Amino acid sequence: MKILIMGLSGSGKTFLSKLLQKELSCAWYNADNLREMANDWDFSNEGRKRQSLRMKTLANFEKENGRLVICDFICPTKEAREIFDADYSIWMDTIKESNYKDTDKIFEDPENFNLRISRWDQYSPSKIASLIKNV
Repeated sequence: MKILIMGLSGSGKTFLSKLLQKELSCAWYNADNLREMANDWDFSNEGRKRQSLRMKTLANFEKENGRLVICDFICPTKEAREIFDADYSIWMDTIKESNYKDTDKIFEDPENFNLRISRWDQYSPSKIASLIKNV
């Protein structure tokens, strides 16, 4: 299963991913780490689509080998989310503005998601893991 944790920069995607990775004993890919490995810091529309495809390729590899995988990245547009094609999506809707105004401007609130987190006390990591396992 491919799990997408999306939201604005600073919304808690990576923090939640670290906790869930332990709860689920699964693979985890972080967007900043992958951009660093690829030396690709292009945040244009094309660069963002390339990042979604990069994340999808790695997530599909894990899924095809029977592993659960978490990918955390902003994934700001409907098109980027369609490219990634998550099996389960968590929207970290904990902030309305980030330090990156250009990203804030293009971020489209997702229409399709499995879980929306708007407050940190809304769900425990074990509760979120349980919701994912019961899909």
